[in-house]
Amino acid sequence: MLNGQTAVITGSTSGIGLGIARALAAQRCNIMLNGFGNAADIDALERGLTSHFGVDVAYNGADLSSAGACADLIRDAETRFGGVDILVNNAGIQHVSPVEEFPVERWDAVIAVNLSSAFHTIRAALPGMKRRGWGRIVNVASAHGLVASVNKAAYVAAKHGLIGLTKVVALETAQTGVTCNAICPGWVLTPLVQKQIEARAAANHLSVDEAGRDLLVEKQPSGRFTTVEQLGALAVFLCGEAAANLTGASLPVDGGWTAQ
Repeated sequence: MLNGQTAVITGSTSGIGLGIARALAAQRCNIMLNGFGNAADIDALERGLTSHFGVDVAYNGADLSSAGACADLIRDAETRFGGVDILVNNAGIQHVSPVEEFPVERWDAVIAVNLSSAFHTIRAALPGMKRRGWGRIVNVASAHGLVASVNKAAYVAAKHGLIGLTKVVALETAQTGVTCNAICPGWVLTPLVQKQIEARAAANHLSVDEAGRDLLVEKQPSGRFTTVEQLGALAVFLCGEAAANLTGASLPVDGGWTAQ
C-alpha cells in the first residue's frame, strides 16, 4: 500500500534516518532526504537509492533549527512529488553537561532540532495529509523520552516533549486517516554511537568490543544493540494497514531499558 507514496525523513543521510529511508524505499516510497554531509556523498546516496529501489529520491539540506527552513522542506517535497504522505521526524543532536554548566546556546540548539523542528514539519505537512484523508507521522524519540539520564537535560527534555507532541497530534487527527506515533530506541549501533564507544575504549584502556559491552550493560538488559534495520521495519509497520488504528503510541525498542 506504500507504493508511490512520498516520505520525508529528517536526518536521513546516515544512521537511523537512512535506515528508515532505505526501508521505506524498499516499499516503493519516493524519498525526500535531509541531513548533513559532503555534497558528493549525498549525490551518490541519492543515485544509489534510486538505482537500487527504482524510486524517485530528492535531497533538501534544510537547517532544522530554522522554523522557515522546516516549512520549506515540506513545501519542496510537495512541489517535487505532489504531496507528503509520510513524515519521519528523526533529526537529533546531543550535548552532555550538568545542568548548572549547560551552555544556553546548546540548550537552545538541542530543543530547536530535536523538538521544535518536529512541530514545524508536522504543522506544514498536516493540511495536505488531512485533505487526502491519509497520512503517517513517525517521530523518532528515544528511551530518553520515557526515562532520564544525568547530564542530558536538553536531550531528555526534548525527547519527553516529542512524545507529548506525538500524543497531541494523534488526538487531533484521530478521525482523519492520519496517525502519529513515536519510536523510542535505546542504544543503536550508528556511526555516532560507534564514535562514543571508541572514545570510551581509549579513555578506559579497553578494546572496542569491551567498551561496547560496558556501554550496553549500563542501560540495556538485552546486551544487544538495536539495529537501524529493525527500526526501519518498525517504521514500515507503522505506515501500513495493520497499524491504521495505532496512534499516539510510544514504542520502546530498547532491549528492556525502560522496563527496569
